[in-house]
Amino acid sequence: MRQRAPRSEPTPGQGVGHVSVRTARAGPRDEAVWLQPFPDALLEGAGDVPLGPEARYEQTEAISLAFVTALQVLPPRQLAVLILRDVLGFHASEVADMLEVTVESVNSALKRARASLQCRQPPAAGHQPPPAAGSPAEDAIVAKFARAWESADLDALVALLTEDVFIAMPPMPFGYEGRDVVARFCASLFGAGRRFDLVPTRANGQPAFGAYLRAPAGIRHATAFYVLTLAGDRICAMTRFDNSVLPWFGLPRSLPSR
Repeated sequence: MRQRAPRSEPTPGQGVGHVSVRTARAGPRDEAVWLQPFPDALLEGAGDVPLGPEARYEQTEAISLAFVTALQVLPPRQLAVLILRDVLGFHASEVADMLEVTVESVNSALKRARASLQCRQPPAAGHQPPPAAGSPAEDAIVAKFARAWESADLDALVALLTEDVFIAMPPMPFGYEGRDVVARFCASLFGAGRRFDLVPTRANGQPAFGAYLRAPAGIRHATAFYVLTLAGDRICAMTRFDNSVLPWFGLPRSLPSR
């Protein structure tokens, strides 16, 4: 993992708008020193692996960006214990044997890891669970988002967001929280007549898009990669990555003219 980048305000050349850094929020969600998306195509078959009886997390939750982000702040021992106990479902005695420690040490590390994770994961109070991957409900909200983004329909886009929606932009050490602030961020992206085309894919079990800026010459150049976090029929978070991740998802750096 890389060290956290210095504080710097995004610039239009990066495909990020002119929202002031003073409206950004730093906090537990911003403590992960590095975060990168993982293609769903490489996770095929992972959901078929049976979990142990002690598992506390569904497999889709265990690969989500929010969960992976929170894991990065745990010390190595706590991280290993949490994954073995709560993700893979091994008994405490089995984990103790694997790590060559006592059961008491395993239980202590797990207690601290759970407490740290609870503090650092984004609050979900009042949020509905996300729709099942590939379900008609998920497809509907993803299609609405794509239409709103590509047409720069800010009202339609904002209508899809929860009140406490959060945009993260790793490795930048800040994000934008709240519907009004995120609306200003999106308005700045669409300013000066800028329009984008989206190419859908999936990352970390979540809907994702490569974003391509339309140009007068016709060639559309990639500007960013967005991963959506859904809550019911709304979007509660977006994570924006640099366009350098696009090849991992089989997406080109540019698209030909239409």
